[in-house]
Amino acid sequence: MSVLVRDENKAADLKARGINIVKGNYDDYASLVAAFEGVEKLVFVSGNDVVNRLPQHENVIKAAKEAGVKHVVYTSSERKNETATSPIAIITEAHVKTEKWLEESGLQYTFLKNTLYMDLVPSLVDKVLETGTVYYPAGKGKAALVLRTEMAEATANVLITEGHEGKSYSISNVENYSFQDVADIISEISGRKIIYVSPTVEEYTATLANAGIPAAHSSIFAGMASAQAQEEFANTSNDLEKLLGRKPMSLQEYLRPIYANNN
Repeated sequence: MSVLVRDENKAADLKARGINIVKGNYDDYASLVAAFEGVEKLVFVSGNDVVNRLPQHENVIKAAKEAGVKHVVYTSSERKNETATSPIAIITEAHVKTEKWLEESGLQYTFLKNTLYMDLVPSLVDKVLETGTVYYPAGKGKAALVLRTEMAEATANVLITEGHEGKSYSISNVENYSFQDVADIISEISGRKIIYVSPTVEEYTATLANAGIPAAHSSIFAGMASAQAQEEFANTSNDLEKLLGRKPMSLQEYLRPIYANNN
């Protein structure tokens, strides 16, 4: 097994575990072709450079094809609205186009449509025990939140088992949660009354700006909240449960150790 890294010095722990380290960069096509030589299955993790993600993803797909990769497992995203009207269009556009490119590439592919990360909830409700308030513009919308570690486990299971070619999996929980649910769960765990306030997007972004959050970041946070309000991340699939061989961790289970000792 090999891992593609931009900085080998940051992968010393992986190298110590016997994992082969190859240096490459999504912006450097030649480095990708060299890194992918001899690779049969490639986990293609979507880039985090939103501005340059499309040309980067195009480089990965073309390099994989040139290097003779047989099967690409792509970490995409859960969504329902694929048009420019989506509040997260800046994020989903690259996923929609990348999936299309893979379908047209002639490569075998599997799409893992990841939902929102459960482990981001504590940062989204920062200082909730101090303020007694969950403040997030997601309205009554629900999302099938999942831990990133379980997303990674499902990805690994796809790699080590057969029969996933040409399939698209919803990497979502079997339960859906609103931020009212978040407030109620933290109330139950901590023994403190937590209320949920869903401000307008304008009020929310102004609050983040006053707290010193860069506009680019607050725009993404607000977009994800608006998408949740529109039920973009609500789920009824049990794909992840099947890939894990068990039910994913619930929000209650995840939040309990975080807030149980703060009452």
